[in-house]
Formats: sequence, C-alpha cells, structure tokens
Amino acid sequence: MSEQYVSLAEVRDLLTAENEKRELLTTQKAAMEHARTVCPISTEDAKAIIAEVSEIPDITEYVAVKIADMLPQYPEDVRAILSKERIALDAAATNKVIEIVSKYL
Repeated sequence: MSEQYVSLAEVRDLLTAENEKRELLTTQKAAMEHARTVCPISTEDAKAIIAEVSEIPDITEYVAVKIADMLPQYPEDVRAILSKERIALDAAATNKVIEIVSKYL
C-alpha cells in the first residue's frame, strides 16, 4: 500500500461520491461539510495548482497540496505554509506561487 497526498477538493469529491453510495459516518459527514465549506475550487483546478507549484524548486508534493488547500494570496501566507517545512523561497518564487493560485480563484 502506498501513500498519496490528496487535496481538500479531492476529499470533497470522494466523500460526496461515497455518500451517494452509502450512509457516511458522522466524522465523514463532518469532513465532507468542512471540505464543501472551505474549498472553493474544483478538483481539476486543485490538480493544476499542484502540478504548476511542484515545478518550483524546493516545493515538495506535500507543500504543493497544502498550497492548493490553503490558496495563499499574500507572501506572508506562503511563508506560513513553508515555515513548518523549513523551506525558504526567494521573493520571485513566492510571487510565482501567488500568481499560480490567483489564476484559479
């Protein structure tokens, strides 16, 4: 079995599809509602953001998914996402992340 990071948009779609098949557990319903509430983009857009952001040096798959989930709009937001991973991007790369995200909002 392998691990794969999935975006909040994908979680929303997976849980919605599963809800059509069967009754979800309470925690699954809460996760689905949370994803519906806080994720304004489609799964295709999330995948596109992940793909584009992953091309930036030092951005891991995990960080790319976090960026697609959080949709940072300011340099401070990008730095906050990267701080836990101890990644420091220069201003140009940070602006590129913001530019990529803004295309899909």
